[in-house]
Amino acid sequence: MFLRLLGPALLFGLSPAQAQAVRLERVGDLARFQGVRANSLVGYGLVVGLPGTGDDNLAYTIQSMRSATSALGVQLPPGLNPALKNSAAVMITAELPPFAKPGQRIDITISALGRAKSLRGGTLLLAPLRGVDGATYALAQGNLTVGGFGAEGADGSRIVVNTPTSGRIPGGALVEREVPSPFASGDTLRLDLVSPSFATAEALANGINSQFGQPIARPLDAVSISIEAPGSAADRVRLAARIEGLEISPAAPPARVVVNARTGTVVIGGHVQVLPAAVAHGNLTVTVGENWRASQPAPFSRRGDTVVTPNSDVRAREDKARMALFAPGARLSDIVDAVNALGAAPGDLVAILEALKQAGALRAELVVI
Repeated sequence: MFLRLLGPALLFGLSPAQAQAVRLERVGDLARFQGVRANSLVGYGLVVGLPGTGDDNLAYTIQSMRSATSALGVQLPPGLNPALKNSAAVMITAELPPFAKPGQRIDITISALGRAKSLRGGTLLLAPLRGVDGATYALAQGNLTVGGFGAEGADGSRIVVNTPTSGRIPGGALVEREVPSPFASGDTLRLDLVSPSFATAEALANGINSQFGQPIARPLDAVSISIEAPGSAADRVRLAARIEGLEISPAAPPARVVVNARTGTVVIGGHVQVLPAAVAHGNLTVTVGENWRASQPAPFSRRGDTVVTPNSDVRAREDKARMALFAPGARLSDIVDAVNALGAAPGDLVAILEALKQAGALRAELVVI
């Protein structure tokens, strides 16, 4: 069964009756072990081999080219400033996965830093990738894969599809240094919930204790659960694997309405309810038309000039206001039926939901993104 609402898009969660059914989820989908995380890397590099779509004589691109050639034993004359249409200065970003070891490869993203028109067909020269501590953790190099393209005419007309100034190199960086992880140290392991919830933290700790037959887990707050851990790394891995595979019944998700004001998309959770309220909805449409009229003097007249005068046509149309009454405990289906009956568009629905929230009749969190 599909529910329909006038407008670009409206998505719905489960009905309250379905949401009340017992559901089991893996601990690995609900929480993450503290310290098992990716780390961001960033670097600066030079892309060469472009078909005339590079930076073209930018100062820092020339400086980068001088540094790159100098490292290879080639010294450019001091007064020579090459027009580097085939080169571009770029920024490189990547994520170093947890437990990544030297010799493994990671994907990288390259974005133009200057005024390059396209990176298609370019090759990234060897560039270091550094972490927030300034240390080099990977080296990047390779041929770019660019999804966008652009074309330009001699008269200055131009067409661009997607983003030709950004590309990727799958496996384009080689890991050179391992990031220390607290997973193998300390007396305890800590699980952090993806969505904070006191009830879920309690249920997760109880599920772990029931599985192992002893109280090794205890909730610290709405996010973290502390677990007694063995000393050896192999035993910690076995413990983490068993915990991630457990299935528990988490707390019901909070009642929430999420509205994307830019696209008109509205997501209503299944636990959203409305207290007794009456909603009236009407539209006022104002149309302004501008017409220009020429006023000329009489034929063969020696006096007077031809002038242009505006002729404005302003019209207002107000749709008949309609009212919907929400009974006590109105649920998702009642809200949808009422909105459809009012003929409200997504933009109007946002205003209705905000008005219900201000009136204290919407029992849900309203999030506008």
